[in-house]
Amino acid sequence: MNLRHLESFVRVAELGSFSKAARVLDIAQPALSRQVRQLETDLRQTLLLRNGRGVNLTDAGQRLFEHGVQILQRVSQAREDLGTQRDAAVGHVTIGLPPSIGRRLTVPLIEGFREQLPRARLTLVEGLSAHIAEWIASGRVDLGLLYNPEDLPALEISPVLQECLCRVERRGGGRRAAVGPPLPLRELAGCPLILPERHQTIRRQLQMQSALAGVKLDVAWEVSSVPAIIDLVCAGVGFAVLSASAVEASGRGGELAVRPIVEPELVSVLCLAQPAHKPATPLARRAARMLTDLVTASMPRRGGRRALSHAASA
Repeated sequence: MNLRHLESFVRVAELGSFSKAARVLDIAQPALSRQVRQLETDLRQTLLLRNGRGVNLTDAGQRLFEHGVQILQRVSQAREDLGTQRDAAVGHVTIGLPPSIGRRLTVPLIEGFREQLPRARLTLVEGLSAHIAEWIASGRVDLGLLYNPEDLPALEISPVLQECLCRVERRGGGRRAAVGPPLPLRELAGCPLILPERHQTIRRQLQMQSALAGVKLDVAWEVSSVPAIIDLVCAGVGFAVLSASAVEASGRGGELAVRPIVEPELVSVLCLAQPAHKPATPLARRAARMLTDLVTASMPRRGGRRALSHAASA
C-alpha cells in the first residue's frame, strides 16, 4: 500500500470531492483519480462511490478511511520524532584519555554528562596516545585526546593545549618550590631518568632533541605507566620528564618539583582526535566541545601551559 495513494484517498474522503482534494494536495485531478483507482485495484475493493455532487464511502472505504487516518497520524508523529532527534545529543559515545590526564578529567566529564547530556551514555577508556589513535581509527573509540599524534589519514586532529615538558624530581628536605627555574636540556645529562618505552611520543621527542644537542641521556628505567613513573620519582629512584599537568593529575604534586626544560624548549601538544571519514553525531560534537572546554579549564596554569586558540569546537 503506497502512503501517497493512501493520503490521497483520505483527503478525498474527508473533503467529499476529488476537485477539492486536488486543490489541497496541489495535484491534477486526473492524477488524483488514478492514485485512488490504483489503491482500489491493490486492495481489490471499491472504496468510493462517485455521484454528481462528489463521492461517498463504501463500507470498505469507511474501514480503510479509519485505518488511514490513524496510519497517517502515526507517520506524521514518526517524522516529527525523528526530526526532533536528528540534532539531539542521544546515544552512546566512547572517549579515550591518556593516563596523565584521565584522572583529572574523569569526574568532571561524568558530571557534565549527567547535567548536560542526561539521555546519553558515556564510556571512558584509558591508554597511551598511540593506542587511542589505533582505537579511533578502528572504530572502537569515537574520540579522544592524544599527545603529539602523528599525521594519520584516518584521524582528524585539532590541537587543544600546549605544555612545556619538565624535569620532575622528588622534593628534598629543603622543600623546593613546586615549579623551579627553567632547566637547560644539557643538564639532563647524568640524571638517572625513568622514561616510557621508545615508541612513546614524549620519549621520542626527548631522544631526538638530546641527540641534536649532543646530550647523552642516562635512561635508568623504562616504565610505560605514568602513575608508576611518579611513584618511582617520589621514592627517589630517579627523575622523570613529564608535563606539569601530569604531575598535578597524579595527586602527588606536593611531593614533587618540576623545572621546565629549555634550550631547546620541549613542548607537548595535546590534541583532540576524531575519525576523519565518519560524520560526527550530535552527541560526538557535544562531547568534543565538553572535552576541550574541560581541558582548557582544568589543566594547571603553571609550568608553561597554553591553550591553543585554534582548538576544535566541533
